[in-house]
Amino acid sequence: MNRDDGIRYSPRLSAVRPSPTIAITRAAAELRRRGKDVVSLSQGEPDFDTPQHIKDAAKLAIDNGATKYTDVDGSPELKAAIIAKFKRENGLVYDLTQVSVGTGGKQVIFNALSATLGSGDEVIIPAPYWVSYPDMVLLADGKPVVVECGDAYGFKLTPAALDAAITPRTRWLILNSPSNPTGVGYTVEELRALADVLLRHPHVLVLTDDMYEHIRYVDWSFRTIAAVERRLFDRVLTVNGVSKAYAMTGWRIGFAGGPAPLIRAMATIQSQSTTNPSSVSQAAAIAALDGPLDFLAERNHVFRERRDLCCKAFNDIDGLSCLLPDGAFYLYPSCAGMIGRRRSDGRTIDTDVEFATFLLEEAGVAVVPGSAFGHSPYFRISFATATNNLIKACDRIAKACATLR
Repeated sequence: MNRDDGIRYSPRLSAVRPSPTIAITRAAAELRRRGKDVVSLSQGEPDFDTPQHIKDAAKLAIDNGATKYTDVDGSPELKAAIIAKFKRENGLVYDLTQVSVGTGGKQVIFNALSATLGSGDEVIIPAPYWVSYPDMVLLADGKPVVVECGDAYGFKLTPAALDAAITPRTRWLILNSPSNPTGVGYTVEELRALADVLLRHPHVLVLTDDMYEHIRYVDWSFRTIAAVERRLFDRVLTVNGVSKAYAMTGWRIGFAGGPAPLIRAMATIQSQSTTNPSSVSQAAAIAALDGPLDFLAERNHVFRERRDLCCKAFNDIDGLSCLLPDGAFYLYPSCAGMIGRRRSDGRTIDTDVEFATFLLEEAGVAVVPGSAFGHSPYFRISFATATNNLIKACDRIAKACATLR
């Protein structure tokens, strides 16, 4: 690909989008710089602080000189803490050769795809999906196979849809539970039904993104597929991290458990890209995984209150409808009732992108359009921000929507 700067770029770059959530966040920041009051609900980052015992562990690591290289894909000490976490919380037993640590969950996923995909290899991605999955597949020369999982199916992949999507070129299925952007979570029975299909197709690997495991509400119990169906254990990469539950987004530590040959291949990729994650962040992650989780109950209570507040506010707006999520801190409302309505300037709203633009321009509220997640016409909000901001945003959205005709 040629550009005006005279540099010849890789052809794969033209198939990859910049992160839509980052783009929306930047647009909101630019409006703020121009003096506009904008409430941003676009970024999935808890407004809570990292717990003090974790910060103390990082300070102690610095004072003790733990500022050197570690093993490429994580220190033995952190891997031991991850092994203990998987056994204690998920009933999964790994050894040191079966654990990988990366600079966030995104790098772990990218390493796995880069290490296993060849040109034209397929990856099944249920939609709505996290925005980065298809683009990471494309960067690894793979082919995203997007399977629509609309609200009629509870935004979940069905066994029949999975079976229909599998071909001889299928290399991976990606599962995300609870989901970004919908917050829905798979039950044990649903995971077992998907596992029954996968057992009939032994060439398909499973990447399960469990990043929101601990952010869940009272009516749903988290399980991961490698624990539900033990016969899949050697084909599953179980991805997790400290970013969301421990409010450590900036510390950049993700990890995974999986087959030792895959973990070695992922380490090879990482050895020629970033090498090890921050040694100080690794020390902090040990404290997070080995430490208490009592702070989660209070935080999840706050998240649940915010979830309920926003969901009710959206369902009270003519033209919007919203389902309650099982976990994570996102809502994914339908704006189908807004399509075809006219703004005060005469412009018609024809897509969820145009609806999101309307909310940013007229209401001063930044949301992410559903098209970014492969499913329209919807939009995503993050309620991982201060409650007063959410009240302000919901009020602004209601008033702006009332002006549409």
